[in-house]
Amino acid sequence: MFSFSVSLNAQSNQKAQDKAAIKAMLGCYDVEFKYTETFAPEVDYEQAYDYTSAAFEWAELIEETDDKIVIQHLLIINDSMIIKHWRQDWIYENNEIYTYDKDNQWSFNKLKNKEVKGTWTQNVYQVDDSPRYAGIATWVHADGISSWYNKADSPLPRREYSKRSDYNVMKRGNRVQITDYGWLHEQDNDKIIREDGKEDVLLVQEKGYNTYKKRPDNDCDSASKWWKDNKAMWVGVRDKWNDVLSEKQDIKLNAEVDDKKLFEHLFYSRKTWDKKEVGELIDQYLVKTK
Repeated sequence: MFSFSVSLNAQSNQKAQDKAAIKAMLGCYDVEFKYTETFAPEVDYEQAYDYTSAAFEWAELIEETDDKIVIQHLLIINDSMIIKHWRQDWIYENNEIYTYDKDNQWSFNKLKNKEVKGTWTQNVYQVDDSPRYAGIATWVHADGISSWYNKADSPLPRREYSKRSDYNVMKRGNRVQITDYGWLHEQDNDKIIREDGKEDVLLVQEKGYNTYKKRPDNDCDSASKWWKDNKAMWVGVRDKWNDVLSEKQDIKLNAEVDDKKLFEHLFYSRKTWDKKEVGELIDQYLVKTK
């Protein structure tokens, strides 16, 4: 009985540490993105130029339960223009996951409970709240460092999807580490060519460092206010995607409808979409696979 009680306490303490680490990513940040291609198996591969970019970003807590934490990222341009950015949902001991296959297709997978004991799933969503990638791993807290590491297949990153056609899957090695300055998203990525009935082909590997350096939260007041003013529409968008994902079926999406990507309709139409309109719009992007 004593050992069982100790085990429960240890699990509870671990979970509390996990949640504190995840919520440490909230707030106002200067962000720097750096990527460089490293190893290519083919000697005639022409290495792409290094990529460096910077951003000013607010990460808002938009949902929290005992087993779920949802963080919405917002970009701040010139201190006044706000752009809805990516979203990350963290779910504890989650055994249902959508994994990216290729070419805008995701496969639904159900895992055994014992496979996910003590783990957190990080679900990453596009700017339009459609799925992007998901991974499962355990947070590790040791030597004063909290970190989480996972490998997950994903579509091409935003910085390359309109520029590259020589690969179609990125196998991401994602390491999230909480630091004294904020947090670090370190990546060891494989750029993969994937075709039906064939083994994956590695085109090139890549190293990435996304550093999030904390600044006072009130520096991001404009983003916080923007979210309060605009979140109602995005609740409807998330609800629709939640309905789609709750069907627990493989998903395939059209890249464009009426020559526009989904985010272009939602961002640039100069209208506020109500829940019914959002549902009808997203339905047009869903490809019937069965």
